[in-house]
Formats: sequence, C-alpha cells, structure tokens
Amino acid sequence: MMVKHSAMVGECCSTGTPQQLCSHRVAGDSLSTQQCCPSSRGPGVASGLCCWHFLILTAWLASWGRFATSLFWLKQYRRMPGGDMAKPLLGHRSTEGDPSVVPAAGRTIGVLGSGDFARSLAIRLVCSGFKVVVGSRNPKRKACLFPSAAEVTFQAEAVKKTDVIFVAVFREHYSTLCDLADVLAGKILVDVSNNTEINHHKESNAEYLASLFPACTVVKGFNVVSAWTLQSGARDGNKQVLICSNSQEAKRTVAEIAQIMGFTPVDMGCMSSACEIENIPLRLLPAWKIPILLALGLFLCFFTYNLVRQVIHPYIREQKNKFYKIPVEVVNTTLPCVAYVMLSLVYLPGVLAACSQLYYGTKYRRFPDWLDQWLQHRKQIGLLSFFCAALHAVYSLCLPMRRSHRYQLIETAVKQAMEKKMNIWVEEEVWRMEIYISVGIIALGLLSLLAITSLPSIANSLNWREFSFIQSTLGFIALVTSTLHTLTYGWSRAFDENQYKFYLPPTYTLTLLVPCTVILAKVAFSLPCIQHRLQRIRRGWEKGRQFLK
Repeated sequence: MMVKHSAMVGECCSTGTPQQLCSHRVAGDSLSTQQCCPSSRGPGVASGLCCWHFLILTAWLASWGRFATSLFWLKQYRRMPGGDMAKPLLGHRSTEGDPSVVPAAGRTIGVLGSGDFARSLAIRLVCSGFKVVVGSRNPKRKACLFPSAAEVTFQAEAVKKTDVIFVAVFREHYSTLCDLADVLAGKILVDVSNNTEINHHKESNAEYLASLFPACTVVKGFNVVSAWTLQSGARDGNKQVLICSNSQEAKRTVAEIAQIMGFTPVDMGCMSSACEIENIPLRLLPAWKIPILLALGLFLCFFTYNLVRQVIHPYIREQKNKFYKIPVEVVNTTLPCVAYVMLSLVYLPGVLAACSQLYYGTKYRRFPDWLDQWLQHRKQIGLLSFFCAALHAVYSLCLPMRRSHRYQLIETAVKQAMEKKMNIWVEEEVWRMEIYISVGIIALGLLSLLAITSLPSIANSLNWREFSFIQSTLGFIALVTSTLHTLTYGWSRAFDENQYKFYLPPTYTLTLLVPCTVILAKVAFSLPCIQHRLQRIRRGWEKGRQFLK
C-alpha cells in the first residue's frame, strides 16, 4: 500500500545525456573553454537537437508499439471463443457430486438487450461455457452483432428458455418489459444498470425493477464491471463483482456464474445496498480527494517558498531578472520537495499508531478518526509521491535543452577564457555530484518497484510476507536512500550564509524535518526493549491485565 520516493530536492540532476556533444555545467560546476564544442550556433545546440531527435524517435516507437498491441488483441478477439477467452480466468470449485450446482455447459443464461454491454456480456458468457439466448426487439437486425454460439431471438421466446436473465436495458425502458410479467414470474433477474447521477432517484434501479416484477427475484450485480472488462476478461480489469439481493439462493446462483466467468463475487447484503452499489461507478476517485489536496497544498507552499528565494530575492537585492526560471527550474525544485515530504507522510501515521499503542498499552483502543483516515490513504499518498518523483526526473533530463542553459554555458566559457583558467577541477564537487546522482537513481528505482507492487494485479500475486517485505523493508530503505540523496545535495551549504535568502533557510533543510523524525522513530522502535513490548501488544497483550497461564 505504501510507496516511497527519492528526495531529489532542488538540484539539477542533469550532467548531460550520452547524445550530447559538449559537457554542461551542473550546480556550481564550472566549464572550461576546451569543453565547448565548436559550433557557430553556440554550445549545447547539437545536444539539444540530439535530445529532441531521441524523444521524437521514442514517441514514434511507442505509437507503433501501441498499434501492434491493439492489432494483436484484435486478432485474439476475432478468434474467440476458441482462444484463451474460452477458459475461465479464475479456478472455481468442482461441481462434481453436488446436485445443487448446475454445470456451466448445461446452464442457459438469458440476456435482455442488444447494446454494447449486452453484447460484451454475451461474449463473455459464451467463452465461459454457458449457453446464451439473447432477447431483442429486432433479432434479425441484431443477430450479426453477437457471437454465432449465442441464440438471438425475440424477448418473449428468450425468457421462456432460461431461469436466469440479465436485464441489460436502461431504467426508463423497464416498463417495456411489463408485457412479459407472466412469463418472467419465478425467474431470477440480474439488474446491471447504472444511473447518470449519484442518488438520481429515490429508489435504486434494482428496487424499481423489483417493484415492477414482484413475482421475480431481483439481484443487483455486474454494474461495476465495464464492457471492456467483460470482453477482455478479468485479467485486464477489476475482478470484483458486487452482488446484493433479498434472496440468498439467487445471490448464490449469480455468484457461481460470476466465478465461472473469472470474476470474484462480493456479497453486499440485501437489496437496500443496491443504491450504494449503483453509486460506486459514478464516483470520481473518492479515495484520492484528500491525497490530491495534500499534494497540491504542499506544492503551492514549496513553490511560493522557492519563488521567493530563486526569483524575488535576486530581483530585489541585485536587480536581476530571473523570472524565466519559473516554468522549469522553480517547478523542478518544488517537485522533489513535495515527493520527499509525501514519502515521509506514508510512514508517519504508522509511527504515530505505534506510539499510541505503546502509550495506552493495548491494540484494542480505537485510533482517532483523522489517524484512521490517514492510514487508509497511504497508498494514494505514496503513488502521488512517485508521480512527483517521476516528473522531477523528466524535468531534470530536460534542463540542458533550455535556451537559458546554453547562454549560461557560453557566458561561463567566455569568463574562463578571459581569466585564463586551464584547470577548474574541484575534487569535492565532483564526488558530491557523482554520489548525489547515483543515490538518487537508486532511490527512484526502489520507489518504482514499490509503486508497481502496489497495483492490485501485482499485489494479488504476492503473499503477505512478500508484500510486507517490499512495502515495509524496502520502503524504509527507499526513505533512507532518499535522505542520503538530499544530504549529498546539501553537503555543506546549510552552513553557508549566502544560501539564506531573506534569512530563509535552503528548501532541502525544511524537507528533512519530517523524514528524519520518521527514521529516528523507526530506529528507536527497533531497539530490543521497545520492539519486544510492541510485539507483545500487537499479539494481544494489554497493560494492567493478567493472563492465566
């Protein structure tokens, strides 16, 4: 759930790409005249063109890759049901010897409707081994849209051939099915519809359908699954199918169908839960609201702070116009600050929870609501941290392409030539930059690994020990590595009075506060005396309570 980030705080990480024809100055490194490439258009032009050619080539290859992938899946789709789609994606319990379960090959499923979702549902049912009969008002016209293994007929005829019917029509068209009320009596109706707005109606669509057909058993389900997921299988989408109904037997039947299709059925209770299930597809990233607001707040704070230090200060004190730094350099200085702080905020709630357990001597005391919400949003906070880190890496690679950077190269070269400086090698700065960049790359690599393993498709393939090791142990290593990355950037600058603009400390010193607190707390918790007590509490021990041996 937790993802980490490298603390690439505020320094240009770009010393040039392999395509560059001349060397570039990086954060205080100087450039000799011998390093400049002889070009009438100025140093760095060739490197910029090479970088642009490389980016264009990469984009072109990526486009062709996407096209080839789409073509491959189109061929696989046309081969259905004889290909992999004909096999259930998830194993299901054996039906041999169980008279209450009808085998998939012997069960007929009905689908009322001929839209995109009905078509995708019929394809998936056929590929899972079911006999499918589709009810349509214009069967001759719609038959060509469905797989040849599915029978397309009139609605009244389709209803007579099955006991389980998927109602794949909109709510406003439910009334058109009232003529089939007598034929539908005693059958299971699976409502797959959704609304256009949250709580648009007083009652859910499933409850409305049940009121129109009181002799039927209505089950709400499959509305959180998209048509694309039905066609491509559960491997390319959400595996969960939320189901609710007032009939346990009907829910069991629909759950078995979902499992055979390769999905994971989730029992949401009685029909009163249908309204909540129908609202789920309409919510836009509900778990991301707080993390996004947090990231935006941190970005605005650090952006303003860096703007004052890098742009406003030289403009007021030295009358230098450096507003050109705002679009790239100031943003590139802000992004790692946000990422590094948000990385530490992934671990900070765990530290606070451990402190609470140690203080009260029990794990059964409920955490405050704000801490509980914080713990639940760690995954989203970590992914946003990785997003900011990735943007920082891209921004850093693009720094040499700027026109201002090329002008500065020329200006530095001219100054060195006029001062007749032949040897400008500074051993300390060389080592600092080498270590700084190397540690930053390692931290970003660890963060990428943590972000990948937080994806549900990857996390589901790991057992708890593997997942915990990656997210906890490697995550803490990523936090420590990011801290080293930040410290090597700062080096001795924290003690340089020229770095305090308007008496404001360097940005990286502010970002170190929360991460260092988390690291020190983690080290303290690893001490045997504290670790042993914390483990006892998490195993059920309570302070002041005697246990019988």
